Amino acid sequence: MLTYLLIIFVIAIALAPLGHFVPSKRQRKVARMREYAAVHGMFVEFRALPDVGGTPLSNPVSGAHVIYYGRRLPNKRARPIDSGTWIHAAEGWRSLGRSLPVPAQLPALAEEISVASVDQFSCGIYWTESSGEEAVEQIRQVLEGWCEDLIC
Repeated sequence: MLTYLLIIFVIAIALAPLGHFVPSKRQRKVARMREYAAVHGMFVEFRALPDVGGTPLSNPVSGAHVIYYGRRLPNKRARPIDSGTWIHAAEGWRSLGRSLPVPAQLPALAEEISVASVDQFSCGIYWTESSGEEAVEQIRQVLEGWCEDLIC
């Protein structure tokens, strides 16, 4: 009997390091959200959070855990696109830097999304992936409408 316990103990010690390779619940959730985004026409990138110049955000975020969910803009457009950044401050969405009108779709975003931006290649949002696939679907709808407005 003691021999069997010793064998089980040795096997358990040998297999213990393999437990580090099993993804956590959070990692599986993030992977599902990113897969959902990719399947529905978005891309996900690690990007530095734009400098908000000390402006207090409605939902402060840590730059280390922020990810960019974006939608690529087609090369053929009716007009050039002005780059811009918008932040969700206590008083609502407003542009950062140059005074640009707030895209009509941004107020539909969840409170947890504090920064949105557009450049000549994509429009997107910065967030901490703290919600689930429902939030990704909401982001997809907002980015799709924003993209349509930009390319018209």
